[in-house]
Amino acid sequence: MPAFFSYCYNSINRSASKTVILRHHLPETKMMTRRFSYLFLMLLIGAALSAQSHPVLKLFKANNPNIQYFGRIDFSNPLKPRFWSPGVYIRIKFNGPACDLIVNDEMGGDNHNYVEIAIDDEPQVRIKLTSKVNVVKAARGLSDAEHILTICKDTESGIGYLELTGIKCVALLPPPPKPKRKIEYIGDSITTGSGIDIAETPCDAGKWYDQHNAYMSYGALTSRALNAQWQLTAVAGIGLTHSCCKMDMVMPDVVDKTFLRDNKITWDFKRYQPDVVTICLGQNDGIVDSSLFCGAYVKFIGDVRKHYPQADIICLTSPMANDKLSAVLKRYLSGITANLNDAGVKKVYKYYFSKRYFHGCGTHPDMEEQAQIAEELTAYIKQVEGW
Repeated sequence: MPAFFSYCYNSINRSASKTVILRHHLPETKMMTRRFSYLFLMLLIGAALSAQSHPVLKLFKANNPNIQYFGRIDFSNPLKPRFWSPGVYIRIKFNGPACDLIVNDEMGGDNHNYVEIAIDDEPQVRIKLTSKVNVVKAARGLSDAEHILTICKDTESGIGYLELTGIKCVALLPPPPKPKRKIEYIGDSITTGSGIDIAETPCDAGKWYDQHNAYMSYGALTSRALNAQWQLTAVAGIGLTHSCCKMDMVMPDVVDKTFLRDNKITWDFKRYQPDVVTICLGQNDGIVDSSLFCGAYVKFIGDVRKHYPQADIICLTSPMANDKLSAVLKRYLSGITANLNDAGVKKVYKYYFSKRYFHGCGTHPDMEEQAQIAEELTAYIKQVEGW
């Protein structure tokens, strides 16, 4: 019998014995007292077991220093940190078997965001938010020990912002140090993880973003493989010189913003200085005039270099491009990087994906292909960085 229960049992019996001595002339009282003692013991045991299975969760506000934030986040209101970009993630370390996350969704209802929940080494879970204010029961039935939890925004910046307003758990603990390595991935819908997750909604069904999963995109996978922080600076449909889908902006317009899709809230680049920046643009531009595309690309590299003077910049072909577009992008990137290197601009590289990845929704890479893209990119970054 556990020490707590043994203590309760002995205490009750001692109390009951005293009562019997005082009332030895009343046999029925003795029996009633023992029955009461037994009932009281059972109630104590039940309460203890209930406390173990349903622990009291304490609320910790969003500005708690033990909460780690990664990505472009607006902290104008520290109690409601707001973020739009896919792949923004938050990490905590907590103690106990349960954890709730309180998340505001700008849209709510039929227009909804998705988040990914990953705990320790367990398989991650994608959750659809259904309300303006969501209490996400992120963990239940875990061991009564320490756990690491990550929540990641899976959906596009145009689907609306999320705000983390609180965490409920038994105890919020100091998290492990952030990884020292940092990578930023600039791109379009491929980089955001569009069209890859059909676990709940098949292609061409539901909302256009129901298959988005930034947590399983090639950038997030590459960074986790390299033990690096990640930031996805990407918008579905965006291009370098031309964007699709009636979008009236291109990546050079919005790369310095926190809310990229609406070109709002200037981002402070001092908050995140990556070791590596990858640029994966051109799919939405299509085949355009070489001088137009190459001139814009060189200027864009210059802009990135101003923000990140020490970063290695890797220019990527589009992994979903058909043979014709892929050939053009290879030719353009080869000329761009060679000319820059010859002019003394160092730390600019190029990488051509080995094949076309297009078996997901809307001919995007599917989840397995995103993993293959990540494998290619991981190997190349290791080569460049010596990691």
